[in-house]
Amino acid sequence: MLDNYLTVKGFGEREIVIEKSRFIAYANRAESEAEAVQFIDKIKKMHWQATHNCSAYLIGENHEHQKANDDGEPSGTAGKPMLEVLKKIGLHDTVVVVTRYFGGIKLGAGGLIRAYGQATKEGVKAAGVIRRLLHRELHVTVDYTWLGKVQNEVQNRGLTISNTQYLETVTLTLLIPTGEEDKEAQWLTNLTNGQAQLEWGDLVYVDQPVEIP
Repeated sequence: MLDNYLTVKGFGEREIVIEKSRFIAYANRAESEAEAVQFIDKIKKMHWQATHNCSAYLIGENHEHQKANDDGEPSGTAGKPMLEVLKKIGLHDTVVVVTRYFGGIKLGAGGLIRAYGQATKEGVKAAGVIRRLLHRELHVTVDYTWLGKVQNEVQNRGLTISNTQYLETVTLTLLIPTGEEDKEAQWLTNLTNGQAQLEWGDLVYVDQPVEIP
């Protein structure tokens, strides 16, 4: 698992018009090639009367699955520039479809490359970009006498409490950035004079929004 990576938050849609041609960009998260293909097919069925439905996707930690499709546009003028936009932003697990309704004015190869690149970027912006940061759950069990102190100190330290379970004792689930497990566990042990029971849980991603220019 990657310690952190960029992807889109979810589904996004945006339309731009260039020389009377409509370019409708759709972006979405896809964590497998099958999901990407399914999304592309869905958009193509939705816009079966469109002049073109061009697509691109990047899947996997090291972009193991990537594909660009010009769907009838001159070779290299649609799918490839769409894919290059995704790579330039640094995205993973992302699929984009740009639907074009021809407006009667030919754009030329350079114009098509710019149009599909611009539409892709707008679609990604509409979907929203996030950075996914890998954390490990740490279950911290303490007596109720420690609860207020632990909550306050954890908050002051900038750590996230994802869950609190109240039973005979109280268990706080903290999200610890990977690579900082030993340091934070030692800090909690010191904070509670060794009274806290610590148990490591699952690896989870925490999402943070990212602005792209």
